[in-house]
Amino acid sequence: MPSYVNPEKCDGCKALDKTACQYICPNDLMVLDKEKMKAYNRDASMCWECYNCVKICPTQAIEVRGYADFVPMGASVTPLRSTDSIMWTVKFRNGTIKRFKFPIRSTPEGGAVPDGGYPNGGELASCELATEPASLGLPAVFSLKR
Repeated sequence: MPSYVNPEKCDGCKALDKTACQYICPNDLMVLDKEKMKAYNRDASMCWECYNCVKICPTQAIEVRGYADFVPMGASVTPLRSTDSIMWTVKFRNGTIKRFKFPIRSTPEGGAVPDGGYPNGGELASCELATEPASLGLPAVFSLKR
């Protein structure tokens, strides 16, 4: 099930030009309805269910189905984001509530190193991966003779 916005909880990120969910959605699906000042998913069939919008929403207005590997059928899952972690609250069908806390990435925006910090970050035109041959434990990567 794709993400959906509960209009009763959404405040359009307090009428900013761009909402937090618009900013974070990797597929550019989230849109702000300027008349109602509410966000919505413009193409639910294209939603990847990546949880980015759910985790960043300051009012917890966006929901996505919980994946079966951590939320059984019929349960609901709600994230609560703080500055250093996300608290996931799972409410089961029988009313039992479980909470799980996980740290969030602390890399500042724009601070991620594209080559992952590996020396010689890899040539983009090369067929080798950025960490080869070192990550394979080889002196060189095998190649066909021409």
